[in-house]
Amino acid sequence: MSGNYDQLLATPAIDPVAESERSEPVANGSRFPLLRREIRAAGLLSPRRRYYVVKAIVNVALLTACWIAFIALGPSWWQPAVALALAFCFVQIGLLGHDIGHHQVTRNRRATDVLGYLHWNLLLGASFDWWVNHHNRHHSDPNHLDRDPDIVRRRAIFAVEQAARPMSAARRLIIRFQDKIFFPMSALEALGLRVLSIRAIVRGTVRRPWTEGLLLGLHLVCYFTAVFWVLEPWQALAFTGVHHLATGLYSGSIFAPNHKGMPVRSDAETPDWMTRQVVTARNIRGGRLVDYLYGGLNYQIEHHLFPGMPQPNLRHARPVVRAHCRTASLTYYETSLVRAYVEIIAHLRRVSRQARAR
Repeated sequence: MSGNYDQLLATPAIDPVAESERSEPVANGSRFPLLRREIRAAGLLSPRRRYYVVKAIVNVALLTACWIAFIALGPSWWQPAVALALAFCFVQIGLLGHDIGHHQVTRNRRATDVLGYLHWNLLLGASFDWWVNHHNRHHSDPNHLDRDPDIVRRRAIFAVEQAARPMSAARRLIIRFQDKIFFPMSALEALGLRVLSIRAIVRGTVRRPWTEGLLLGLHLVCYFTAVFWVLEPWQALAFTGVHHLATGLYSGSIFAPNHKGMPVRSDAETPDWMTRQVVTARNIRGGRLVDYLYGGLNYQIEHHLFPGMPQPNLRHARPVVRAHCRTASLTYYETSLVRAYVEIIAHLRRVSRQARAR
């Protein structure tokens, strides 16, 4: 599947923010122009710069506090607790980096690049350009079996027809037990993101490979110098492992409920923008705490319809979007956090059984 994934990323990605701004004729059954007009009139697409400034300050303060605690503890086996806190900080920085990549923080492209490189490459040690390209493709064709990178690059399968494609024996073994190992495997996401980022920079498939490479390299040098300077070798390895596995598990737990277990599609289906964004996404019910922990991605339907909408405005867009979906006879699916994970596992188990029965 790696070859298909590389081929997918080789062609230019579509900017979902720009695509969502295009008009769609109501005669085609899409109410999106009417929805967009109401959303814009409510001011929900307007920037929220003060919110993002405060969020950035809080993230940097939490990150600084973690490293201060790390130095203060020294060579202690209590350091894995700091690693868990650092994982939380990394994901929160990544969520802000996500919003930067969607032009939610600023519409100025130069400022977006600067903020993106600082957050992704320097603070997280991953490629901003690689992630934007990957994520834009996902937004353009969510849950498409051949066009959504979040489907193509996974070892698990989400539709039985994927099992008919050529694959290694190792992948077939993964598929056999995918409902049991999907979430444990998500713990490797942070490491996988870093590997894919470095590969993209080395191959020069990003716009500014030298800039990205220098910033990412600086992150790695600072990180590993601090870890191996302060801790004993085995403690350093344990700290790094706990930090990266926890980061992957937390981020995977945020992104998995968004689309996994929801309808998939192929080229045989050509729904309009509003339909393909709504029916493939799942919202998670919850209050302000869930909004914070999930970076607003619990409002996945609203985010996919309006990827440039600032994160704090998504909760206000929800009742408007629900009303338009009801009028358009589109299924607006929303459930609890626990129920979402149960549905994902059940879907993976069902597809696995169907694949084994072929």
